[in-house]
Amino acid sequence: MNGGENLYVWQADDWPPWRYDLAALAGPLSDVSRAQGLLLGRLADAGMALRDQASLAALTEDVVKTSEIEGEVLNAASVRSSIARRMGVDIGAVLPVDRHVEGVVEMVLDATTRAGDPLTAERLFGWHAALFPTGYSGMTRIEVGRWRTDADGPMQVVSGHWGRRTVHVQAPPAQALAAEMDRFLLWAHAETGEPGLIKAGLAHLWLVTLHPFDDGNGRIARAVGDLFLARADGSPQRFYSLSAQIQRERKDYYEVLERTQKGTLDVTGWLSWFLGALGRAVASAQGTLDSVLVKARFWQRWAGLPLNERQVKLLNRLLDGFDGKLTTSQWAAIAKCSPDTALRDISQLLDLGVLQKTPGGGRSTGYTLAG
Repeated sequence: MNGGENLYVWQADDWPPWRYDLAALAGPLSDVSRAQGLLLGRLADAGMALRDQASLAALTEDVVKTSEIEGEVLNAASVRSSIARRMGVDIGAVLPVDRHVEGVVEMVLDATTRAGDPLTAERLFGWHAALFPTGYSGMTRIEVGRWRTDADGPMQVVSGHWGRRTVHVQAPPAQALAAEMDRFLLWAHAETGEPGLIKAGLAHLWLVTLHPFDDGNGRIARAVGDLFLARADGSPQRFYSLSAQIQRERKDYYEVLERTQKGTLDVTGWLSWFLGALGRAVASAQGTLDSVLVKARFWQRWAGLPLNERQVKLLNRLLDGFDGKLTTSQWAAIAKCSPDTALRDISQLLDLGVLQKTPGGGRSTGYTLAG
C-alpha cells in the first residue's frame, strides 16, 4: 500500500469478485465462436487419423511455446515424440526425451485430456513437481509442490539490472495464499454462470495474480486456462495453441497483464484481449491443419514407394518445414550415414520424382520436395 491507495488489484477493498461488461465482449465472443466453427468444420471431414495429427501438432506447439514465453527452449522433436507416445500416434522413430520435457508434456496433457476432473491443490502441486523434477529452478533451490513461502521477500515480477530494477507487479503475501487459493479453487469447481471462454480468461488472470509458486506460475496459469478452454470446447483434443499466440504477442500480453494488475476489478479490457488472442490462435490453427493435410496427401501419393528409414525421416523433415537448404552433407548428418549413402538416397528420390534440385550447383546443390 502507498499512502492508503491500492497499488494492485488484489488490494481492492471488494476483492476478489471480478467484473466485466458482457455486452462489450459479445463481438469478440462471436468472432471466436465463428473461428472455432470453421476449424471444427474442416476437422469433421478430415478423419480420425488426420485429427490425431492435427492435435499432435497443436499440443507440440503449445508445450514448446508455453516454455518459450518463460525463456526456456525445448527441443520440438523431443516434445513431439513424448506427446505422440502418450497419444498412441505413430510418428516412426521415437526420440529420447529428458525429464524436463516430460514434465511440461505431462502438465499440458493432464490439463487438457482430463479437463473434466476437479482442479485441486494436489493437482496443481503435481503439475509444479512435474515442471521442476530436481527441485531446482536453474541453480536455485525452490519449494516444489507447495505454495510459496516468501522466505526471500515478496513475490514480485521485475525487470532490469540490480540497482535499477522495475517492479511490474507484486503478488499477495504468502500468509494469505492458502485462503486465496481455496477461494479460487472453490470458484473453479463451482457452476458460476460465466460463459466458458470468459471463465477460461478469468482463471488464467486469477492464477497470474496470485502467483502461488516460487516459479512456473506463467506456465501453470496457461495450463489452467487451457483446462477451461477444453471444458468450453467440450473436447479433450486440442487443435489450436493459445500459448503459441501469446508468444507471438508476448509484449502485448505482458503489458495488458500489468495494466490489469494495477487496475480495478473491472477486467473487461483483459478479457477483450484474451478473446482476441484466442480468436487469432484458432485462425492460425487453420495453417497448421493445412500442413497436416499436405503431409497426409504427400504420403498417400507416394505410399507405394519402397523407401528406407532414412528417406522417410528426411522427407518428413522437409514436410515439417526444413530450415534452410537441404544438402547432401546435411542429409548425411541428420540421417547419420556416409555422404555416399546420402547421395544414393537423394539420387533415388530424384529419379522417382519425389525430390527436385534447387538452383545452384556443386557442393551448394540443395534439394526440396518436387511440386
